[in-house]
Amino acid sequence: MQTPRERAEQRWVLGLTALASFMMALDAMIMTTAFATIRADFGSAVETLQWTVNAFNLTFAVLLLTGAALGDRFGRRRMFAAGIGLFVVASAACALAGNAAALIAARALQGAGAALVMPLAMAILSGAFGREERARALGIFSGITGCALIIGPAIGGFITEHLGWRWIFWINLPVGLIAIALVITRLRESFGPTAPLDITGLTLVALAALALVWGLLRGNGVGWASAEVTGALIAGVALAALFVLWELRATSPMVPMRLFAARPFASGMAASVLFYAAMYGVLFLLPQFLQIALGFDAFGAGLRLLPWTATLFVTAPIAGAAVNRFGERTLVVTGLLMQAIGLGWISEIVSPTVHYSALVAPLVLAGVGVSMAMPAAQNAVLGAVAVSEMGKASGVFNMGRFLGGMFGIAALVASFSANGADDSSGHFANGFASAMSLAATLSFAGAVAGLFLPMRRRAVAAAAPQDA
Repeated sequence: MQTPRERAEQRWVLGLTALASFMMALDAMIMTTAFATIRADFGSAVETLQWTVNAFNLTFAVLLLTGAALGDRFGRRRMFAAGIGLFVVASAACALAGNAAALIAARALQGAGAALVMPLAMAILSGAFGREERARALGIFSGITGCALIIGPAIGGFITEHLGWRWIFWINLPVGLIAIALVITRLRESFGPTAPLDITGLTLVALAALALVWGLLRGNGVGWASAEVTGALIAGVALAALFVLWELRATSPMVPMRLFAARPFASGMAASVLFYAAMYGVLFLLPQFLQIALGFDAFGAGLRLLPWTATLFVTAPIAGAAVNRFGERTLVVTGLLMQAIGLGWISEIVSPTVHYSALVAPLVLAGVGVSMAMPAAQNAVLGAVAVSEMGKASGVFNMGRFLGGMFGIAALVASFSANGADDSSGHFANGFASAMSLAATLSFAGAVAGLFLPMRRRAVAAAAPQDA
């Protein structure tokens, strides 16, 4: 039986890890409604502004598994506090940025801090609760983190409208400093099994992602057949191939390639990368469309994202329970087809004169769809591996999620730039329509990838005669 002291310690662990996770997730979302204001202040093009998101996603994705390994080796509490500290310093640098380049560099530093915090928050939380209590604690933790995804755009819009966009970063300082003090004084130190750091793998995947995104970014500006673009894309593909070859031979690989031999893992990862690419790309451009083309202020744009983002709060818990009844394949395929239809619907109706009310139904359809697919795809990925490898599989899943988001933003911005511009509401609407069409295509491709997930109900039915 637990003592009051042990229960109090668990409450501190849950509260502090959830607070840190909420802060990281909120900062990833809170910028979405500030993009138009930042672009106007710095005089930056949409192509440049995307790097404020992609720099964060890149460093977070490639350092995620390294962050967990550093905590295992040097102490989870110590590195958890260090990650929050790095995030706070980077937030101050974001707030003080005088140009887009400085903001992009600071956002990359924020991503590095988040890469320390997020995996260690899960490790500390899992270590503090027994098996029978862990699921409930993780549910609360995930729910609090999920709230940041829902309310982030509206909060960002409110702060931008009333205090200025720099305050979306300044607010991290008092919260982060209090969190660091409490982490040091209230949490116990813990260590995990030490393993060699895969520095070569980390370098290869970072350079591959950077080269591929750079090629997508520069294609419209300098020409898709130019030496710069073709060279970047070829280098990206070559580095990605080298990464795979290295991981196959490494003694302690960052991404164990054997995991992809399981069909549920491989198809679940493919579907996830594709639908997160569509989702992040839309999340980057939609708030700007609402402000530039339809004329809403930052706070108004954030509120008008709620028909899309708030569906996660309602649908995801139901979808999580429905997985056991219908199987992952049904939810992933159906959900991503719904997202494809919703985003394709938007691409057909957008114009500078479209009324916002016409966007509500397709936003809800797309939101419900991706909220169905999200827990089902994650369940397929984690359910395909042994319990001992779930931590590694979760890291690979999250790495794929953020790299997918990075590529999605780059691809949708490339489509936007090829068909529109940000110099007028009409030109912006034209580019936005093209980008939404590409997002619908990515969602449909994710649904096709989901078809390769095994049918759980068939497997159960086939096993029934043998059990009898």
